[in-house]
Amino acid sequence: MPERIYGIRHHGPGSARAVVRELDAHPPEVLLIEGPPEADDLVRWAADGGLEPPVALLGYAVDDPGKAAFWPFAVFSPEWQAIRWAVRRGVRVRFFDLPYGYRVAPSADTETPPEAATRSAVRPPSGVAPDSGSGGEPAVDVGPVRPVDPIAELAAAAGYDDPERWWEDVVEHRGMPAFEAVAEAMAAIREHAPEDPDDLVREAFMRSVLREERRRHHDIAVVCGAWHVPALTRKVAVKDDTALLKGRRRGKVAFTWVPWTYGRLASWSGYGAGVRSPGWYHHLFTTGDDVVARWLVDAAGVLRAEGVPTSSAHVIEAVRLAEALATMRGRPLAGLAEVTEAAEAVMCDGEPLRSELIARRLVVGERLGTVPEDMPSVPLVRDLTAQQRSLRLKPEATERPLDLDLRQDNDLKRSRLLHRLTVLGVPWGQRAAARRGTGTFREEWRLAWQPEFAVRLVEGSMWGTTVVAAATARVTRRAREAATLAEVTELVETCLLADLAGAYPSVLAALDTRAALDTDVHHLMAAIPALARTLRYGDVRRTDVAGLATVTASLLGRVCAALPSAAGALSDEAARQLRDGMDGVHRAVGLLDDESLRDRWLVTIGSLASRPGLHGLPAGRLTRLLSDAGRLDGAEVRRRLRLPLTIGTPPAHAAAWVEGFLSGGGLLLVHDEALLSLVDDWLADIPTDAFDSVLPLLRRTFGGFDPGERRAIGERIAGGGAARAGVLAEIDPDRAAAPLATLSALLGRHLTPGETAW
Repeated sequence: MPERIYGIRHHGPGSARAVVRELDAHPPEVLLIEGPPEADDLVRWAADGGLEPPVALLGYAVDDPGKAAFWPFAVFSPEWQAIRWAVRRGVRVRFFDLPYGYRVAPSADTETPPEAATRSAVRPPSGVAPDSGSGGEPAVDVGPVRPVDPIAELAAAAGYDDPERWWEDVVEHRGMPAFEAVAEAMAAIREHAPEDPDDLVREAFMRSVLREERRRHHDIAVVCGAWHVPALTRKVAVKDDTALLKGRRRGKVAFTWVPWTYGRLASWSGYGAGVRSPGWYHHLFTTGDDVVARWLVDAAGVLRAEGVPTSSAHVIEAVRLAEALATMRGRPLAGLAEVTEAAEAVMCDGEPLRSELIARRLVVGERLGTVPEDMPSVPLVRDLTAQQRSLRLKPEATERPLDLDLRQDNDLKRSRLLHRLTVLGVPWGQRAAARRGTGTFREEWRLAWQPEFAVRLVEGSMWGTTVVAAATARVTRRAREAATLAEVTELVETCLLADLAGAYPSVLAALDTRAALDTDVHHLMAAIPALARTLRYGDVRRTDVAGLATVTASLLGRVCAALPSAAGALSDEAARQLRDGMDGVHRAVGLLDDESLRDRWLVTIGSLASRPGLHGLPAGRLTRLLSDAGRLDGAEVRRRLRLPLTIGTPPAHAAAWVEGFLSGGGLLLVHDEALLSLVDDWLADIPTDAFDSVLPLLRRTFGGFDPGERRAIGERIAGGGAARAGVLAEIDPDRAAAPLATLSALLGRHLTPGETAW
């Protein structure tokens, strides 16, 4: 009996149902499935209840784990359903696509392009390419693109402008595709389409496996992409297939099952064989009847969870509207387009954000698959799994917040784990900006597990068999290879956050070396904040930071000695860089529990601030820092402010001085009426021809204030304080009304005389 070839659409629920129905009707002796042969031993895991789709086969080169690729499966994937059918009935399963080992090894006469090493032999995967150059993290590769989209071609021939809608009408809503008709259609398309050389090699190997199985079995079933059916059914000489496969070497690869997500299965995520609506297809496959009604009930649940009132009447009306739209459009049943439009009109009140919420939660879906705990994997992955279970940190595809209190043992361990994974290029958690008033014992994270982390963990296994060992080895290597002082100081803080005591001696030694060799004062200033944070918060994390205080004091001494010479003849850009560096050091010194170091720093900047000829930006900023530290009283501050604001001083220098002085925030102007009056008077006295050059600097300064500070300053200028009452009484209403038309156009609102534009 000739083999039965079932040409399917990858991740098509209609194809999945049809394949299972055919296998039940005609049980084969052996089942050939389009997939990597190296994964044959993993088929048995499909019978394990712990392997729950969406999951993916992960293949990677043993000698270079960066060369890797995924083969994803959803519960509605025909291949997955065929595998489950065969495993339950004891039927032998064999993957018969081109071995992945051929793709990760160079051929005999030519080097395999890097992108070819990441192509899936099943279908264009979301592969992981070698180092992308950004921090050593692998990059996602979308894989090859077939010359034509067969589904789109068939849809266009049927008069559809949407391939997904055509597929729903012809396959999903009719329950069973005609495999013969699909094969005939694919043959017609391939007859006129350009051939992909990669497909030709794959199909040559498929035919060779098929010939081999014919010699052993009489009853064979084949499940493969419909595109390949014409190539498997036509007669091709053995010598021609042998010629295509000749000369190829096979690299050593390893395979395992890893969790996958519907978000990564969606075609918009870059996965070449994905579908736009995996959540909808999951619903079609798992829902027996009342597909539309049950879908809209779920949509109502999504909206209710977000506080949107949605009643049963909304659901009933939406179902009626969806069915009416399908009837008007001549569709056999309401599809995704109809239920989406009905939900948007009836349940979302036309709000796009609500519709997008339903699309994200239901149409695409946020499902994350699972794999058994005893699944063969590298030791690093097993260690991480054990820690996730111990710390009660379950990987989830959806982003969720995580607030940690570092005074709690479990939260402290969670923080260390997340920081260690970041070191290994696995950013499972992203640090969120801390809220004011939460103190140093709090950390806020956003967690979201991504499937490609599986590859990065495999790559990370080269550094160690446990998370802490791998992170320690990685930081130690980075410390030895660090080219700048800033890189090393960043690693010092990393050792603190991740509690990598084993890496600390190597990092500290590298810090001593780099600090001794680096003479750039900007580099020295940039190094101090991280060291100060480490010293300040080491106790919070129970980290031993002995020896770091000496290095920090030495660096600060060198900064104080080099700062005066570095502050001469500054350009505007250099002045801004110096201002930012001094700000960082000043904040860092405030964290240190050493009054002598703090006093030395304040003496240094006090001497520098009074030096003639200093650029206005650092001069103004240093005056502000000294004022905030209590080294200058109000009278002295006002005296220094008057100096650059006097007649004869270039307006640009004065504006830079004011920008430096006010760059720390506008509260000083809110609370010091005399200072505000001084700045206001200076602004009023700027000559007309110089005002244009000063205005950008002033806008940049005041634009950096908080909205509340700007509002308070505006209210004070408009009418606050007895000192301004007489000035406001002298305002000429006619002159004041002249700019109102322009201000109204700029602000988009009507201003009346006496109303402020602040």
